[in-house]
Amino acid sequence: MFPDTATHPAIKICGITQEQQARDIISLGADALGINFWPKSKRYLPVEKASLWLPELRAETTLVAVLVNPDRPLLDLLIQESLVHILQLHGDESPTEVGQLLDAGAHVIKALQVRDRESLEQIGSFPCDTILLDAFNPGLYGGTGETFPWELAVIAQEQFPEKKIILSGGLTPANIREAILQTHPAGVDVASGVESAPGIKDLTMVQEFIEQARLA
Repeated sequence: MFPDTATHPAIKICGITQEQQARDIISLGADALGINFWPKSKRYLPVEKASLWLPELRAETTLVAVLVNPDRPLLDLLIQESLVHILQLHGDESPTEVGQLLDAGAHVIKALQVRDRESLEQIGSFPCDTILLDAFNPGLYGGTGETFPWELAVIAQEQFPEKKIILSGGLTPANIREAILQTHPAGVDVASGVESAPGIKDLTMVQEFIEQARLA
């Protein structure tokens, strides 16, 4: 379900908290938007507020719910109300739990923190076809602005060619072109690298990020 593009990796701008910024970022050419429903995140948006405007954007872009060990009522709400297209799981969700969500008809991205070749082994145990690789920061669950060794993304793709690999962690307008050239991912994901404050995007930086990603 993660958008496929012919000319560049899919570009996801994550941690959107405002409707107008969402619309502006869509107009700049982002392929997907991430909405963070984890209450401990600096970019948290309560689902009650998001539900006021997310339905109007469903036809315009791919909407991704960013979740950390979500409870069943939240999952049921997101799935049954069709507020988003994809569930992106950043917590301790097991392969079995991911499989159950897939069986329920959900589209799932499993986010995994990686720091060495051994940490890539877990990719094969998850039944979803899309994996997001992020920097290793136990307990923080992404959004730290730190990178991981990009060669691990290359190894992951070689080791698990059936998976789509999304690159995340410390991406910015300054390094995104080189990151894509090195790793050739299916998609790229950025939050803090295009922000003026947590949850508030700098639209000039977003535009530059998208342009540099497309140049690669």
